[in-house]
Amino acid sequence: MTISETLLPEFEREMKCARRTLERIPEDKLDWRPHPKSMTIGQLAGHVAEIPGLGIAALKTPVMDFAAKPGGYKPPVAESQKHVLELFDKLVADVRIAIQETSDAQWAEEWKLCAGDKVFFRGPRRMAVRALVLSHLIHHRAQLGVYLRLNDVPVPAVYGPSADEGPFNG
Repeated sequence: MTISETLLPEFEREMKCARRTLERIPEDKLDWRPHPKSMTIGQLAGHVAEIPGLGIAALKTPVMDFAAKPGGYKPPVAESQKHVLELFDKLVADVRIAIQETSDAQWAEEWKLCAGDKVFFRGPRRMAVRALVLSHLIHHRAQLGVYLRLNDVPVPAVYGPSADEGPFNG
């Protein structure tokens, strides 16, 4: 089995769970935040939706340099559920294809994420996708789940039941 073949089932499961969480963002509370230092629901949902795009960058480019982006990096902010779901679905479809097209040799190639001289990640593409796509997405999806709970929005079952759904509802 190739690395791509072993990764795809996990990728599909995590993307399905992330999408189910994004489907629940309350459009009337996109500006809500639990603390002044926290992102708003709209900012967090936009970030969750954009995370798969890091996989495209990691698999199709040798480096992603935020400092080299014209006009600087501007994170997406959810304008609506539809907005973030369209962004998320497009990026997931694109990275799915990129994963399928990546050879085992390409998975071992070094990739770098930076902002000019400040390096955030340097390592093999397989670790970039694991850390910056899957683990990063899991972290922020869980954070969004807490935001949902604090706003009395039913939290989807992910790895087992939630207080709102049994394990077989999704």
